[in-house]
Amino acid sequence: MEVPVSYVKANQIGIVLFVAAALALQQPWVLLFLWAVQTAGLFTGGRWNLFVWAAKRIVGAGGPDTQSFELTRFNNTLAVLFLTLSLICYLFGWNVAGAVFALLLLGAAGAALFGYCIGCTVYFQFKQWKARRNRK
Repeated sequence: MEVPVSYVKANQIGIVLFVAAALALQQPWVLLFLWAVQTAGLFTGGRWNLFVWAAKRIVGAGGPDTQSFELTRFNNTLAVLFLTLSLICYLFGWNVAGAVFALLLLGAAGAALFGYCIGCTVYFQFKQWKARRNRK
């Protein structure tokens, strides 16, 4: 199964905009909204991701360029993980740590928009590690 790259990019743009807004406005609750969007998308295969929903209405079918569903899901899982860690830190009053986790996500999504997918690199290394482990 494949995911149109335009939907992936829409999600990345949504992440960048909402994390940047949360940090600029110093309003961590904005991250909670983003966490809900990303978590809903993760558990529904993207169907309930607000950014993907909007992209479908704007760009339609999505175009010929696609990305593996498995890779998209892995990257979405990383986004939910970083948002969860950020929100937990903010909840305990560890504002610097919360901002660091949010900035890491912002950096990863921003880099992906400019052509370098950090999550893809992590995914590739994970698959390599699994393959080496299974050979032993």
